[in-house]
Amino acid sequence: MSSRPCVAITPGEPAGIGPELVAGLGETFPEARLVAIADPALMENAGATVTPFEPSADPAPGHLEIMPVPLGAPVTPGVLDPANAAYVLETLRIAVDGCLDNRFQAMVTGPVHKGIINEAGQPFSGHTEFLAERTGAAMPVMMLAADTLRVALATTHLPLRAVPDAITDERLCRILRILHNDLARFYGLSRPHILVTGLNPHAGESGHLGHEEIEVITPALERLRGEGLHLSGPLPADTLFTPRHLADAAAVLAMYHDQGLPVLKHVGFGHAVNITLGLPIIRTSVDHGTALDLAGQGVAEPGSLQAAIREAIRMSRAGG
Repeated sequence: MSSRPCVAITPGEPAGIGPELVAGLGETFPEARLVAIADPALMENAGATVTPFEPSADPAPGHLEIMPVPLGAPVTPGVLDPANAAYVLETLRIAVDGCLDNRFQAMVTGPVHKGIINEAGQPFSGHTEFLAERTGAAMPVMMLAADTLRVALATTHLPLRAVPDAITDERLCRILRILHNDLARFYGLSRPHILVTGLNPHAGESGHLGHEEIEVITPALERLRGEGLHLSGPLPADTLFTPRHLADAAAVLAMYHDQGLPVLKHVGFGHAVNITLGLPIIRTSVDHGTALDLAGQGVAEPGSLQAAIREAIRMSRAGG
């Protein structure tokens, strides 16, 4: 049995750039076993040379192993087909279950197309929610990292009008405890300093621009400070992401998706990593979409996928 961590990789939407990015991994990560959960013909057409996955084997470093899952329909790069939605979800199920039974020490996900999965009649709001349901995790936490900046989200894939109602004392406390604990577990930070944004412009400006900061966010932060968490906030989001505030911060908790992630992606698009905390498994992902317009042309940049794999390997060794 190999002593190298075994990392499952789901290439995502088969008509997107995921398969060719995974196929191009080659000998990039000799320190780990990389296992693509995918249709073998799809991966070979994308340029991969694959070895069948045997859990008890110890293959030579640099091989891309494969656990076969058949496509629902032939693939044309750049052309979505709802007949392959079930295939995409099946690759995720296999990877998750393999992590739960310790065949894999981590999983890395390529980009999926939520629209085509839902069009096929499979309700799907995103990887984060899917993984939480599959693993039985009560409160997954979505965090993206680029260089030294880490941004977690209090809410993920919600319409903007639904966000205020979703930000509750219970939700904030649970998310901040998970963020605190996983920063300690995976990053070696014994008392991580977490910056917390307000919801409203200027963090509500003492109630003149909203009351969520006064009624919900501040009381939650005060309770958690009493438990020993090192928290600053609620802070105005438009000035929080500046060197003075970020200098000693381990992470930022933003209240909603497009409050925190545009800054993160401006800093690190192409090499940022999406990390799901609060799960019983390790999962990282790319920070980009399916890029259907680039699929099959051999021009897609692999930086984010490579960063996600590096982070999965590091996390598996740090706290897996």
